[in-house]
Amino acid sequence: MKFRTFKRHFREGSKNIWRNSWMTIASIGAVTTTLILVGAFLALMLNLNNVAGNLEKDVEIKALVELTASDDEVEALGEAIQEIPEVSSVEFSSKEKELESLISSMGDEGDAWGLYEQDNPLNHAYIIKTTDPQDAMAVASEIEALDHVEKVNYGQDVVQNLFRFNDYARNIGLVLILALVFTAIFLISNTIKITIMARSKEIGVMKLVGATNWFIRWPFFVEGLLLGVLGSILPIVVLLTGYYYLSNSTTALNQFNFIELLPFNPFAWQLALIVLVIGAAIGIWGSVMSVRKFLKV
Repeated sequence: MKFRTFKRHFREGSKNIWRNSWMTIASIGAVTTTLILVGAFLALMLNLNNVAGNLEKDVEIKALVELTASDDEVEALGEAIQEIPEVSSVEFSSKEKELESLISSMGDEGDAWGLYEQDNPLNHAYIIKTTDPQDAMAVASEIEALDHVEKVNYGQDVVQNLFRFNDYARNIGLVLILALVFTAIFLISNTIKITIMARSKEIGVMKLVGATNWFIRWPFFVEGLLLGVLGSILPIVVLLTGYYYLSNSTTALNQFNFIELLPFNPFAWQLALIVLVIGAAIGIWGSVMSVRKFLKV
C-alpha cells in the first residue's frame, strides 16, 4: 500500500470518528470501561497465579520412617524415594533434627520437649519435593507404599484446596474477561455500522468509479483501530497509577509472607502493552464484523 493511500485511509477513518460523535463517545467509553476491568482482572489473576505458584513451590512431602528401621533400611528407603521419576529432591532429617525443629517452632512451650533429648520419641524423616507440585499427591501415595514408611504428610487438604482455588480463579476470570471484550466489540461494531449506513450513497458512487472493496473497507478498519486505541489510553493510565501505589503500599500485606506482588517494573508495563493490544484488537475485530455484515459492496 502506497503511503499516500494509507494517509487517505487514516484521514477518512479519523473523520468517521467525528461524524458519529455520540456513538464514538459510547464506544470509547465501553472500551475504556472494558479495558479497566480487563486490566484489573488480568493483574489480579496474574498476581494470584504468582502467589499460588509461590505456595506450590513450598509444597513438600514428609515421609516418617518406622522407628524399628535399621540404618541400612533408612538409607535404602531414601534411595528408593530418589528413584521415583517425579521427585526433584530428597533431604534426610534425623530424629534429632526433627526434635530441634519442633522445639524451635513451639517457642516457650517447646522447652518441655527438651526433656526428650536423651530419649527421643520422634521418627527419622525424609523431606521430598517434586518437579511439578501437582504430582505431590501421586508421589505421596507411591512413597506410602514403600517399606519402612510409617506415615506420609503433605498437607493434603491445603494442597488440594490450593490447586482447586487456582483453577476456579483462572476460569472465572477468563469468562468475565471474554464477556467484557465481546460487549465492547458489539458497541464498536454498531458504531461503524451507523457510519457505513450514513455513507451508503458515497460508497455506491465510489464503486461506480472503480474503487475496490478493500479500498472502501480500509477507512473502517482504521476507525475501529482508533476507537480501540483511544479507549485504551485511560485504562493504561489508571492501571499504571493504581498498580504503582499498590506495589509501594504493601505494609498490610507484609504480615503474610506468601503474598508477594509482581514487581511494578516490568509487570505493569507489560500489562499496559497487553491492554493496548487488546484495545486495538477489539477495535479491529468490531470493524471487521461491521464491514462483513453491513457493507454490501
